Amino acid sequence: MRGRKRRKLMDVKAAAQVSSVPASNSTTSEAISELRSWKKRGQKRNIWTVNHVEGTKLRMNKRRRPSYRPEDQEAFYRLLEDPVIQSFLEADIFLKVSDKYLLSMVVEYFGRVGLPGHLYNRIHFFLALYIASDMEEDNPTSKRSIFQFLLGREHWPDLYKEFLKLKVEFFHAMGHRAWVTPELCEEIQAQNPHHWVWSRERQCAP
Repeated sequence: MRGRKRRKLMDVKAAAQVSSVPASNSTTSEAISELRSWKKRGQKRNIWTVNHVEGTKLRMNKRRRPSYRPEDQEAFYRLLEDPVIQSFLEADIFLKVSDKYLLSMVVEYFGRVGLPGHLYNRIHFFLALYIASDMEEDNPTSKRSIFQFLLGREHWPDLYKEFLKLKVEFFHAMGHRAWVTPELCEEIQAQNPHHWVWSRERQCAP
């Protein structure tokens, strides 16, 4: 119990170091507590689809239903108004860690974790984006910019290990499922196709 309390205090401290309008300790503490204790209610239902027909035989593919909910989308769009997240997106001018596909994965990851939408905060956004970058990219230098914006340029070397511990917990809450198909990303984008965030299409690498 004492160790758990110490970890929670470190999590709150990490959030408090964020530059420019940091999240309140009470909100951050509540959200992290929910992330650690939330239990999935039931299993995700699978969908069976016909892949192709061979004579009189049908070959079936099993795929999971999308996990994201309207409240996950609402949480995502709400967090895009966060000043730290906005500064981060503006700084990523080559979209190495925040193109429209990586950001779509954040929405789906929120659904896989399954927290009530209003509990998602800045930390959860960056945790999801970091995991998406882990899954799709191979550029540790670009990912490191997440630490600098979330934890502060001066403090991130002292706090990033706490972030990585939370990343493991977030990934566990996702059911260890990080893969998101391009089709699902495009489906998420199509829910609000004219939003500015979906114009973040990566061009050729500089």
